[in-house]
Amino acid sequence: MTVKENKTISEILSAVFLAFILSGQCAAQDDDVLFQVSTIDALMQGVFDGFYSFNDLMAQGDFGIGTFDALDGELIALDGECFQIRADGVAYPVRGDTTSPFATVTRFDADQNVALENAANFSELARQIDRYLPSPNAFYALRIDGTFPYVQTRSVPAQDKPYPRLAEAVEDQSVFNLTNVTGSVVGIWAPDFARGVNVPGYHLHFITEDRKAGGHILEIQVANATAQVDATAGFAMQLPTSGAFYNVNLSGDLQEELERIEK
Repeated sequence: MTVKENKTISEILSAVFLAFILSGQCAAQDDDVLFQVSTIDALMQGVFDGFYSFNDLMAQGDFGIGTFDALDGELIALDGECFQIRADGVAYPVRGDTTSPFATVTRFDADQNVALENAANFSELARQIDRYLPSPNAFYALRIDGTFPYVQTRSVPAQDKPYPRLAEAVEDQSVFNLTNVTGSVVGIWAPDFARGVNVPGYHLHFITEDRKAGGHILEIQVANATAQVDATAGFAMQLPTSGAFYNVNLSGDLQEELERIEK
């Protein structure tokens, strides 16, 4: 074999090795992306038709929250499994052909693990977690596992067409008071500049350890729990391509209305 041939083979192997390294870096970056279906302001204005299947959604992430076609309950995606908390408070497994009008998922890979102090309410819990968010200008996926003396959750029944605004739909919400439960909080923290797109601040859902109950968190107490924080530098979105979304007016500021709904 000539020196020239040796050099050529060496260059090829180097190029292949570099491509391998770069592909691994790209894969790691892809895991660090928050993927969202539609916008919160569209949901607030009654755009409840599901259009994105859970087969497709779970290809984008194994962890997240959202809702279902016709606003039929609360979504918890955890460890690659999806659960639908309907208005009866029960957690149901989700079929892959079920669709969502709004959801946010990521491939969860914790950057920080934090032992939490006791928290008497949602506000105290939020203040604790605030200390572990490196910047107010990023998105974070949050998981909290532990024992909770009290968790108040809600879910909303499926809506009939013509769909109402979200504020009207939650007037018929079912509220559940869970006491001394072990389970997981699944949620997203979004920056303030995401107004109109996602829920700024904390948006948290809950599911019990036995995967039988849960919902959107209204209030919570923490006794013995560990938080995991996953900062996501990337953000991707899939918008509806037809239907009510194309006609709804998304130019207004609905933040005050959203804050009333979330509480």
